[in-house]
Amino acid sequence: MGMRSIQELVDGLSRIAAASFTHQRVLQEIGRTVIDPQSLHPYLFFCPTHYTRNLIHYCELFEVVGVGWEPGQQSPVHNHRGQECWMGVPIGRLQVQNYRLLAYDPVEKTCRLEPSIRFEMDPEHPAAVDPAEPIHSVHNLPEHGGRAVSVHVYSRPFHSCEVYLPEQGRCFEVPLDYTSKFGVLCPGEIAQAATV
Repeated sequence: MGMRSIQELVDGLSRIAAASFTHQRVLQEIGRTVIDPQSLHPYLFFCPTHYTRNLIHYCELFEVVGVGWEPGQQSPVHNHRGQECWMGVPIGRLQVQNYRLLAYDPVEKTCRLEPSIRFEMDPEHPAAVDPAEPIHSVHNLPEHGGRAVSVHVYSRPFHSCEVYLPEQGRCFEVPLDYTSKFGVLCPGEIAQAATV
């Protein structure tokens, strides 16, 4: 499979008209080639206490975020506010666990979930969040043995999500922040730049 830079991916996505920016079309664009890891380094930061969200591109139609994962880090169980999400993993390997929503009370902020499908992503196997089951968590399992980087395309951009605590039957809204924007750490963030 061929390789292209993150900028070439952004350029390819930018050529897709809004009316054609569909689940299948964007997944096809992301899966066409593997992203060159070297091209991501200027944008990436890592933190030992939590995964990082590094903004690479932003426009009204979509944003591209590089997520840096140290071994053992994982996301909470969350949704994407009804927006589409596509993911590639140019560095390392990640596991995604989907959840089925069985009960939900938006007023009381209670929920009941059950795990559904689980799958892995690596450089040659991108994926998209299933619109029918958009609740999921992402894991860089310790046994994978190293850092991982995922590149997420969100359309349209969103700035909060709902986080679920399945074992407690609770859910709540959280704001989404960036660790860095366009290769520059955001104020108050402490993270280590990626090394070649």
